[in-house]
Amino acid sequence: MLLEGKRAIVTGGSRGIGRGISLEFARQGCDVVINYFGAADHYVTHAEAAEEVVAEIQALGRKAIAVEGDIADPQVSHDLVKSAVEAFGGVDVLSSNAGICPFHSFLDMPPELLQTVLGVNLSGAFYITQAAANRMKDQGQGGAIVATSSISALVGGAMQTHYTPTKAGVHSLMQSVAIALGPYGIRCNSVMPGAIATDINKDDWSDPAKRDYLNGRIPLGRFGQPADVANVVAFLASDMAAYVTGASLLVDGGLYVNLQ
Repeated sequence: MLLEGKRAIVTGGSRGIGRGISLEFARQGCDVVINYFGAADHYVTHAEAAEEVVAEIQALGRKAIAVEGDIADPQVSHDLVKSAVEAFGGVDVLSSNAGICPFHSFLDMPPELLQTVLGVNLSGAFYITQAAANRMKDQGQGGAIVATSSISALVGGAMQTHYTPTKAGVHSLMQSVAIALGPYGIRCNSVMPGAIATDINKDDWSDPAKRDYLNGRIPLGRFGQPADVANVVAFLASDMAAYVTGASLLVDGGLYVNLQ
């Protein structure tokens, strides 16, 4: 129960890594505000997916609410903090996790797509970090912010020229806000997931040839699961990481270091 009695916000909390983080926070004793956004995807709407996570958290004996909103809109971050205060009385932990990666070639990338990815992945991380940090500062008890960056902050991708800079920006944002918020006892760190089996890279892990190739590149021999990332986020959000701030932690099964 690393987060017993804590109150958290998880952006992008209804699917993939965000869902894993939301559930792990609950297992560790935390009440959770789950942010989600979007219409139908496959056979389940994002709202339905969020409500499923809420039900799973409640089954674990914790409280949860789902709040819709596009994190690229600054007002949504204020609404999320307000919802956490109204439902749970405050905010102790933020998982800034929302992110998108609609793969596209570089030379013909539309400006609108670039702005959309920047808005969600980087501007959204800034807005929610700022809003949550202001609430944590006012509470006067410190707090923990963990942002989901990516191994893509450190390596390139021909179809990710809009995405990789945002993840490098999230990494840099956590370094800077760690300095700005340290005097208030607010710790800020990031995780850098590698090949994790989520919708964002479904083409890789669902295709046997691609999956076998990547499994062979990963020293631990397998794709990661959302729980692999969620466990690390929960640690960084907990008092076990009380002297850790401004850090980034690869969660990639060793993929990044396996150059040869």
